[in-house]
Amino acid sequence: MSAHATAQLVKQQISLLDYLLSQAWRPTRRIARGRLMGLCPLHDDRNPSFLVDPGKSLFYCYGCDRGGDVIRFVELSHSVSFGEAIRLLRRWSGMGSLLSDVIQFYQVQLHRHLEAVAYLAERGVQQPELVEQMRIGYAPGRCLRAWLMSLGYSLCDLQQAGVVTREGLDTFAHRVVFPLDSSLYGRSIGSAPPHRFLRGGKGGLYGWEKVRSCRQIILVEGLFDWATLRQAGFHNVTCSLGTGLNATQLHQLCDGASRVVYLAFDSDHNGSGQRAARQLAQRLWTHRVEAFPVDLPDGHDPNSFFVHGGGDAHQFQALLERARA
Repeated sequence: MSAHATAQLVKQQISLLDYLLSQAWRPTRRIARGRLMGLCPLHDDRNPSFLVDPGKSLFYCYGCDRGGDVIRFVELSHSVSFGEAIRLLRRWSGMGSLLSDVIQFYQVQLHRHLEAVAYLAERGVQQPELVEQMRIGYAPGRCLRAWLMSLGYSLCDLQQAGVVTREGLDTFAHRVVFPLDSSLYGRSIGSAPPHRFLRGGKGGLYGWEKVRSCRQIILVEGLFDWATLRQAGFHNVTCSLGTGLNATQLHQLCDGASRVVYLAFDSDHNGSGQRAARQLAQRLWTHRVEAFPVDLPDGHDPNSFFVHGGGDAHQFQALLERARA
């Protein structure tokens, strides 16, 4: 997203009149076509010379001969640069945090890079509404820093957040990006190591708030597993982003609620996924949580079971029932 596009978005979402009123400006009279006149806040004005057109969200002062939109007003009133004015307005309006700006940028990039769209299709993520719900994006690399700095963030802000490296490069590059509660997970579509988390780690179970009240829960390792099961109609699924649960995730599953947890981990050729599922099941039972490992066909995870293994929702449901038998 360009600086121009960002400015347009700010002007669309922030009314000049609303901002002026929040800064204690008050109109003294109304004139033709709904326009307002009042004292100019930009100079020592004794006779109302400040014209505001709420419909066009523009101002002009006949006294100091200055005018423009809400961004220009902030530039003049606070003596700041264009980028800093945008940052002040976004902070004033609560339009988002640095992380939400990063997520929005990556979402826009996804539809501009065919290789990312093709990768999602290859992994069986086909429903546009699911892509939107998960807020999936794409990090092409080498362009996030410039865009965020056009919003008024400093390089130090970006480095402290972890989205830019110490060397000034984008942390995520050539990765499909999934927003988590307070972090990001990037899955490489190139030759780089496949998994990367933003500083702060993976946090709690993915989508936990939507499933915590379910009597039965399916726990999977990866987000593509989660997406595939959601597309197949299983809405009681959550994801641990790996077989090793952290303390937050374990506490979520063992919060005292009465539930059954199906552990649909990868059926690895070396047996690591199955062993992890059995060990976690034993651990959950000690916390009085009913837990059952799900045996998938050799070499398959829930994603590949549907995408490459020819499985369907009925067959997967049969695997869940067999796990508890």
